[in-house]
Amino acid sequence: MLKISINGFGELSLKHLVLDYNGTLACDGELLDGVLERLDSLKKDIAIHIVTADTFGGVATRFSGTPFHAHVLKPGGEDLAKQDFVNSLGPDTCVAIGNGANDCLMLQICALGICVIQGEGACGKTLQTADLVVTDINHALDLLIFPKRLVATLRM
Repeated sequence: MLKISINGFGELSLKHLVLDYNGTLACDGELLDGVLERLDSLKKDIAIHIVTADTFGGVATRFSGTPFHAHVLKPGGEDLAKQDFVNSLGPDTCVAIGNGANDCLMLQICALGICVIQGEGACGKTLQTADLVVTDINHALDLLIFPKRLVATLRM
């Protein structure tokens, strides 16, 4: 569990990291450099969940041989499916990272929602819903590896 105290934001007790795949961990279906290493660094402190509509296909094979499992959603209503997934974990114990319209609801209900703007862009509504916005998934993951960066950004 990651415990982070942020003046004016609150006490975070994060047990789950919920990640979108395409546009967040990957571009055009291909995992971005540095992601696996950072996820590997985080796995001892927080459960990692990859939740995706799998737009480009093959996400399950990309994570075979790793300790990470991708949850592939059925087509249609992916935003509600991601929200339901977070609700099943307990939103007060979750940090979510995403960029798309179907990530908006999960970022909104999590204890901490992070939006990334990378090569595929980000949905404006998702951007407005997030607690924090970054320009690279590795920067987002580094916020959890080095939580004083979160404190510096979100404190009042």
